[in-house]
Amino acid sequence: MSKKRILYVEDDETLAFLTSDNLEQHFDVIHANNGKQGFELFCNDDFDLCVLDIMLPDMDGFEIATEIRKRNTEIPIIFLSAKTLKEDRIKGLRLGADDYLVKPYSIEELILKIEIFLNRSQKQTDKKIKSYTLGSFTFEPENYLLKNDAAEITLTERETALLKLFIDNTNIVLKRETILTNLWGSDDYFLGRSLDVFISRLRKILKEETHVRIDTIPRVGFKLVIDSF
Repeated sequence: MSKKRILYVEDDETLAFLTSDNLEQHFDVIHANNGKQGFELFCNDDFDLCVLDIMLPDMDGFEIATEIRKRNTEIPIIFLSAKTLKEDRIKGLRLGADDYLVKPYSIEELILKIEIFLNRSQKQTDKKIKSYTLGSFTFEPENYLLKNDAAEITLTERETALLKLFIDNTNIVLKRETILTNLWGSDDYFLGRSLDVFISRLRKILKEETHVRIDTIPRVGFKLVIDSF
């Protein structure tokens, strides 16, 4: 897995070297030593998180954050600063920063903060997946829709949850009890009969899809198979 890319803007050469050296053990760090260069790097590259000093030549950290937020409202921003006044911290957070660490800071704490915000950002990104491709179909779980050029099918809430569970576990065997517990919170015989009905309906919908199928694994469960082609 590729490392997450961090934009690090700091004009103190010694501090920048020490911090970059430590961060590079965990992340792909791109360093800029002035505000203008840092902002230009942001505009011309893809980053997962920004670490900004505030007192910078050419363009200070507050100005960089303001411009970044005009272009990207979600990328995490962490300020590192010798400015200790409460007013400066409040200003930084109001500009959209996720945190504000005062110098001298702990490298371990900075790494932990970065990891926390990267994980949170990834989860938010995952939640924003609005649709999935399933053969010729587009699946929109939030709208309970499965559609292609020929049809637009409205699924029930349970069918939607079932299909989403299959897609999240593509080419993985799901035990019957796992599916039942996920959908109904209980592994019950009569609920199992309902599950069979839902799977039959999904199979009927997907029957024309050459590379997509729901296999029955005898005495175990089911598997959504999507062949590469």
